Amino acid sequence: MEQYREYVLAEAQAKAFVEFQRVQKSYDGEILVVKDLNLAMPRGEFLTLLGPSGSGKTTCLMMLAGFETATHGDIMLDGISINNIPPHKRGIGMVFQNYALFPHMTVAENLAFPLEVRKIPKSEREAKVKRVLEMVQMGQFGGRRPAQLSGGQQQRVALARALVFEAELVLMDEPLGALDKQLREHMQFEIKRIANNLGITVVYVTHDQTEALTMSDRVAVFDDGRIQQLAPPDELYESPLNSFVAQFIGENNTLEGVVKEIANGVALVQLDGGGLIDCNPVNVSKAGERTRVSIRPERVEFNKERFQPGAHTLTAEVLEFIYMGDIFRTRLRVAGNDNFIVKTRNAPDQVRLVPGAKIDIGWLPSDCRALDA
Repeated sequence: MEQYREYVLAEAQAKAFVEFQRVQKSYDGEILVVKDLNLAMPRGEFLTLLGPSGSGKTTCLMMLAGFETATHGDIMLDGISINNIPPHKRGIGMVFQNYALFPHMTVAENLAFPLEVRKIPKSEREAKVKRVLEMVQMGQFGGRRPAQLSGGQQQRVALARALVFEAELVLMDEPLGALDKQLREHMQFEIKRIANNLGITVVYVTHDQTEALTMSDRVAVFDDGRIQQLAPPDELYESPLNSFVAQFIGENNTLEGVVKEIANGVALVQLDGGGLIDCNPVNVSKAGERTRVSIRPERVEFNKERFQPGAHTLTAEVLEFIYMGDIFRTRLRVAGNDNFIVKTRNAPDQVRLVPGAKIDIGWLPSDCRALDA
C-alpha cells in the first residue's frame, strides 16, 4: 500500500496540473506566513487545505487565485508559471463563503456575467447557464434574485457561477461555513458528487476536519506556514506523523512518557503517570527520549477477550458515561489523565460502563503511536 501511494505521489509530481515550487509569502518583509511550500496535485484531484486560523492555508489559496502575490517561488498551472498572470486571465473558478452574488441581478444574470466578460455570444451564454443550473439542481430558479433564495440555494448558485465558464480548476474558500449543520453535511456530498462527475480539479480551504475527511482525495494539514502532513484522509487519521496532526484531526487521547526500549518495531514507554505501554515508534528512535503517545478513542479496548496475549494494560477509573445515540462516550482517569476518552458502538451486547468502576484497558501496539513530545 505504501509503495502504491509513493507511486501515486511521484505520478502527481510528474503530471502536476497545479504546483507550488518553493513558494514563500511575507506581508511585511520579515515574517513568513507561508514557508517554502512545495505541493503538486494532478488534474481531477480534490485537495483540501486544512488548518487553524493563521496557519497559511487561505494565503496559499489567494496566491493561486491571483489575489495575493508570492514573495518567492513559482506557482504553476498546467506547466506554465502564473505568477504574473492577473486573476481574471487565469481561468480559475472561485467560490467564497459569503457567496459574493450581485443582489440586483437574477440568478441567470449572475451566472451569465462571467461569460459576458469573456465576450461569449448571447445564445451560447443562455445554453451554458441553463446547463449549469440543471447541474446544481436549480433549473427553476433562474429568474429569482439572491435575496429570494435560502443559504443552501445561494451556495449552489455561487458554485454554478464558478463552473459556468468550464473552468478546469475551482477554488473554494470555506464555502459551507455560513450554513447550518444538516445543510452543510448535505452540501459536502453534493459538491463532491459534482466535482467527480465533471472531473474538475478542486482546491478547498476549511478549518472543519470532518469536512476535509469527508470530501477530499488528499488533505494538506497546515500549521505555522508549513504543510505538516499531506495524505489521503484515512492515512491522515490513522497514521498521523506528528503530535499536531494527531491532535488536530479527530478526537485523540494523549499520554506523556519516556521510551524504555525499542525492539522488533515496538517501543516500550514508561508513562509519567505510571504504567508501561507498547507503541508504534513514529517520532522516537532510542531509549531515554520523551514522547507523547497518541491513541484514538475507538481503538481502546476494555473487553479482556480482545487483548493480545502478553499485552501491557493500564488500570482506569470510569468518571463519566455519555449516551450519544449511535455511540457511547466514556471518560476515564488513566495514568493521571482525567480526560481519556473511549468510544464504543451502541450494540445490543455492548457494556455500559458505570462511573466509579475500575477497569483494565489496552490496545494493539500498531494503534498507539509514540510521537514528538
